[in-house]
Amino acid sequence: MTVTVSIPTILRSYTGNAKTVECSGESIAKLISCLDGNHPGIGARLLDEGQLRRFVNIYINDEDIRFMGSLDAKLSDGDAVTILPAVAGG
Repeated sequence: MTVTVSIPTILRSYTGNAKTVECSGESIAKLISCLDGNHPGIGARLLDEGQLRRFVNIYINDEDIRFMGSLDAKLSDGDAVTILPAVAGG
């Protein structure tokens, strides 16, 4: 199963500046594990003590995973996953 993941600018240093990468996993947790295996260090930027970092938002086909089971949210072949860190400032 292949999933396309959109990588935000702030994390592209882990992916060789690639805007999108492909990975596999039947859940978001497994997808993050795949991402970290292919792009070491990216997992630590997404997770804190095994939980999604508070200011990291992840969407499956434009739906927030927090309303789909968070890290247990299921993925299907061809899904589009978007990682979107919250931005603050003023």
